[in-house]
Amino acid sequence: MTDSLPDALSDTVAGSAPADERSTAPPPGRRAGPRTGPRTGPLPGSAPGGGQPAGEIVLPCLNEAAALPWVLERVPPGWRALVVDNGSTDGSGELAARLGARVIREPRRGFGAACHAGLTAAEGELVAFCDCDASLDPAAVSRAARPVLAGTADLVLARRRPVGRGAWPPHARAGNLALSLMVRRRTGVRLHDIGPLRVARRRALLELGLTDRRSGYPLEMVVAAADAGWRIEETEVAYRPRTGRSKVTGTWRGTFQAVRDMRKVLR
Repeated sequence: MTDSLPDALSDTVAGSAPADERSTAPPPGRRAGPRTGPRTGPLPGSAPGGGQPAGEIVLPCLNEAAALPWVLERVPPGWRALVVDNGSTDGSGELAARLGARVIREPRRGFGAACHAGLTAAEGELVAFCDCDASLDPAAVSRAARPVLAGTADLVLARRRPVGRGAWPPHARAGNLALSLMVRRRTGVRLHDIGPLRVARRRALLELGLTDRRSGYPLEMVVAAADAGWRIEETEVAYRPRTGRSKVTGTWRGTFQAVRDMRKVLR
């Protein structure tokens, strides 16, 4: 995993740290509304000089029109937003395209289906995955990518630090803790979070041959990477109350179903 990368992304290793992503997030309950006019200036995450971006941020999207303007504005230089519309009925795909993101559509419902469609469509050397609900700041991807770029890690996962009341409901945190403990026992990798934000090299991810297309996809990635001998690291990121209701962990029932999907990966 020593492929060279364009300067636009390599500069994040030796350059100054990005502006603290915590300082520019809108307050909870005051997300920017949908912006329908054409963008002016650079596209989200466009590479300097208009060249091919070295990395793409896959944003699985199901009815996230309220969050998209802020999310896309936070895509860091050297990265391109790749929005995967997973059957939205609120115009999310059209809005993302108007705001300058690359948009593909995945008709098969499922978090894993959307993520993998983005992975297979990505063109950059690196791929990041990030939730599209404004709970995570895409600007954090630059920092998360540094160990991969430096060759000290093969997969970097976010370790969430809740910011604001209700950012991480008890049922969702309990499910995540249970899964993290199961992953430790299964792989020997000491993890605290099955991070929703993650970065790795695209070609290597494709070679893992991931097959889950539901909620187990993030866990399958970690298990397959550990089994392949990858070096896995965590990096702390701020985690805020999302815009709208979670399609996966918004309820105890949804969390239970997600945990059930993920447990199948560990068998």
